[in-house]
Amino acid sequence: MSIKSVEEFKALVAKTESITGYRKPLGFGIARVDRGQLNNDKILQANFPVINWDENFGSAAVFIAALLESGVTVDFTGSEFVCDVKKKFVKNALNYFAPYTNEAVGEAHKNVQVIKTLHWISQTDKLRDDYRLVFIFDDVSPKSVEAVYLKLYALSSGKAALRSLNLSGAFGVLENVAWSLNVPIELAWLRANEIEMKLQGTYPVIDFVDKFPRYLAHVIPADNTRILDASKVRMGAQLHAGTTIMPGASYVNFNAGTTGAVMVEGRISSSAIVGKGSDVGGGASILGVLSGTNGNPVGIGENTLLGANSVTGIPLGDGCIVDAGIAILEGTKVGIAFSQLAKIKEVNPSFSYDENKEEIQFFKALDLGGFNGIHFRQNSTNGMIMALRSQREVVLNSDLH
Repeated sequence: MSIKSVEEFKALVAKTESITGYRKPLGFGIARVDRGQLNNDKILQANFPVINWDENFGSAAVFIAALLESGVTVDFTGSEFVCDVKKKFVKNALNYFAPYTNEAVGEAHKNVQVIKTLHWISQTDKLRDDYRLVFIFDDVSPKSVEAVYLKLYALSSGKAALRSLNLSGAFGVLENVAWSLNVPIELAWLRANEIEMKLQGTYPVIDFVDKFPRYLAHVIPADNTRILDASKVRMGAQLHAGTTIMPGASYVNFNAGTTGAVMVEGRISSSAIVGKGSDVGGGASILGVLSGTNGNPVGIGENTLLGANSVTGIPLGDGCIVDAGIAILEGTKVGIAFSQLAKIKEVNPSFSYDENKEEIQFFKALDLGGFNGIHFRQNSTNGMIMALRSQREVVLNSDLH
């Protein structure tokens, strides 16, 4: 069936969406996959040139109509549906997109560009089983490698908010592989061919071994975002425009990142989020949900400074400072001088304290979590961790961000 007008295209979409049991997907896309060198059924990686997340439902309907016309039954009852992309599907989708295919390359909708490119590839008979169509209908634990990657793309592209997606069990779904120039290689294949490759001088350069690839292998950052070492950012991280990731001790894990221009010279662990204008100093560490926060994700507010080699295990509000070399954990005992209590309450109305005039009152650090304008420091004479109203403005260099 060929579609000749925009009206016919809209009618096709409406007809498809009226199918009994039809569900609009949460996310979908077509990926080129890397399969196992020994086991072709193993999917090692999925590269999505375009992902759709809670959007472009017309394209989703076109893809589903093209599958049905190709004789493929789409299961809408599961949380996800994954299938191979075949020539017949591409031809059908191209016919359905016909009212939009005459637009210049780069001007057509990206889903149309994907189909046009696949059609061109199919003319050389190179589709084989290298391409997969993926639909996610429910945000539950992913069941396939392709679904994991689609969610990682949604996070890294900023189409889904950090901490908003269910990635439980993702490590169990993904294969642990050797990565060589962004190509995943089965470890079993390396072992099986080790003798021949090493004696012939063809053993590949292995960059790292992990289940996750690197961010820059899949994501093109904003023009003013700088990543000085590709190994420092994991796929599934989210970097807002203007963020700078320095080399050395810096690191951003998956499902973690920044919500504005941030200087990162330390570690942003899984599920940790840093607000715009903040500075994660050299070697500073924001603890993740598996590293000492009792499963509580840590958020860092705007214009906050984490001093070099400091450790933060509680949420911080805006305009806070953690001095270099100290650890602020949930159970850390923090002293506040009486003269500082009212000053802290001025910017944190929910803060409560004893009105008596004890020289110093003590709090668990977690009880101060999320408050604005607090400066954590250590008394150099007795080692006590103290909190006071911050008097310093944290401002990043606008020329660098």
